[in-house]
Amino acid sequence: MRIIQFKTEEGGRGVARIEGAAAVSVPGAVSVIGLATDAIVAGASLEQIVATKGEGVRLDYAGLLAEGRVLPPVDHPDPAHCYVTGTGLTHLGSADARDRMHKKLEGAEDALTDSMKMFRWGLEGGKPKGNGAGVQPEWFYKGDGSIIAAPGGDLPLPDFALDGGEEPEIAGLYLVGPDGRPRRLGFALGNEYSDHVTERQNYLYLAHSKLRGCAIGPELRTGPLPAALAGESRILRDGSVVWRKPFLSGEGNMSHTIANLEYHHFKYALFRRPGDLHVHFFGTATLSFADGIRAEPGDVFEIEMAEFGAPLRNRLAPIASGFAYGGVASL
Repeated sequence: MRIIQFKTEEGGRGVARIEGAAAVSVPGAVSVIGLATDAIVAGASLEQIVATKGEGVRLDYAGLLAEGRVLPPVDHPDPAHCYVTGTGLTHLGSADARDRMHKKLEGAEDALTDSMKMFRWGLEGGKPKGNGAGVQPEWFYKGDGSIIAAPGGDLPLPDFALDGGEEPEIAGLYLVGPDGRPRRLGFALGNEYSDHVTERQNYLYLAHSKLRGCAIGPELRTGPLPAALAGESRILRDGSVVWRKPFLSGEGNMSHTIANLEYHHFKYALFRRPGDLHVHFFGTATLSFADGIRAEPGDVFEIEMAEFGAPLRNRLAPIASGFAYGGVASL
């Protein structure tokens, strides 16, 4: 099942499931997190709860997107209770990229960079056998729910940023139940969007480079993630495509299992607080920045994968940070 959240013509909120070209509203539903809470209480799945609500009004899905009325597929009424995080060095890339990567890994470990060491650890231990956890991945924090742009919305380029580049990924969407157990609501396409110039200066700047906006959606896909997924990432400038490239995901194209990535995130009690929402990006091996492309203000990032329905589109928009050096006041 594919689900969206949207703004009504009256300025309210609604939830709909996608059926062909139509968005079929879920009667009485105003948020996915509300439906998910009902599902936890009922001991049912999100799909089952949506089905029990019946069928509401049939809306033109393309029209909702064109009018900017589609919201992120999940959000929290208090954005501070939504964690946005991610993992890196988890994807194998294309066959050619895999071949080049394996050649780099043939040497002694002490001759490898820290990033290459971590990538090799993932290859060797990211898909554990049996019930035990595997090696932990690279992990980073992006922000809270306030950084998530709506489908079609702007991705802010702060005035202190050195770059703003797309990262086409799949994100897992989770709600922690009253018992402290995380529940996976489903998956969504994502643009993890980072400052690659800052990160390239020194890998210890990774944390700074990730504190940027992001986007997910437009749709939440319920159920398990297919083992192999292929999509395309594009950059449009003045309506013309200036870069495009396929990208791969799913466990068949990853060095870690989804379960291993989930374990190493939720093993921390901080991330199992009842009522909190989590958006967790799983990583990518495809970047325009790696091909020498620099996104410019006004460019539109477009990420598409058939299994997730409509493409995710967002525009790069410069903003003032609103904070100056020396801006901290004393009390």
